[in-house]
Amino acid sequence: MDAEVVLQEEDMEGSWTLLSWLASFVMVFGGALPYVPQYQEIQRSSNTEGFSTRVCFVLLVANILRIFFWIGKQFEMTLLLQSVVMILTMFAMLHLCCTVQNTNRVSTRQHRLSDLNFHYFWKWSAFEDYLLFCFGFTVLCAVVTLLLLDSAVFVETLGSLAVMFEAMLGVPQLLQNFENRSTKGMSVKMVLLWTAGDVFKTTYFVMNESPAQFWVCGSVQILIDVFILLQVLLYSQDTRVKLG
Repeated sequence: MDAEVVLQEEDMEGSWTLLSWLASFVMVFGGALPYVPQYQEIQRSSNTEGFSTRVCFVLLVANILRIFFWIGKQFEMTLLLQSVVMILTMFAMLHLCCTVQNTNRVSTRQHRLSDLNFHYFWKWSAFEDYLLFCFGFTVLCAVVTLLLLDSAVFVETLGSLAVMFEAMLGVPQLLQNFENRSTKGMSVKMVLLWTAGDVFKTTYFVMNESPAQFWVCGSVQILIDVFILLQVLLYSQDTRVKLG
């Protein structure tokens, strides 16, 4: 009888371990999944107007800050790996957008980071400028973190800034849809996957007792996702076409 109980406990422990690994896998790669349909939509239409590249800016800043937050306060390795995957995904999106925009460009005028023109901030023509900006931002964060790593207040502030930026993920898209009075060119599948992913990760944060900044961020993101989906209903006469 005791042997049967032990076997059942081992089976349950094995099942929980498998579920834990599966949840971690989804957390690491699930955040990048919503951008697959948007990437395909841009490739198909050769048009980037429906997608706000400032979404990439928000996520790049948020995940670079989160990596330095991890250095000051080691939380789950899963969330660190998620940041690395997300950074690579945003670079892939920016590379595609730059390629498409340069192909469609009528004017020969190029906007470069070296122009130091704030009006064209994050609207640069060359992908290399985005890489250079992120490199400079990373070096700045590294220097400041090295100097203030022993300060608990600094580390917590760093974490709060990271999740605050991430919580604002959908805001650039929300504003662009509002300005255009349209969601044309935006992948509704992307937003639906955003919503599903935000619900999943917020539940994950709560169940794994992650720092409070994370689940607060997730809750705000869910609200913004819902607002964007409401825009789809408001601006689109036929949402079934967009879902296709």
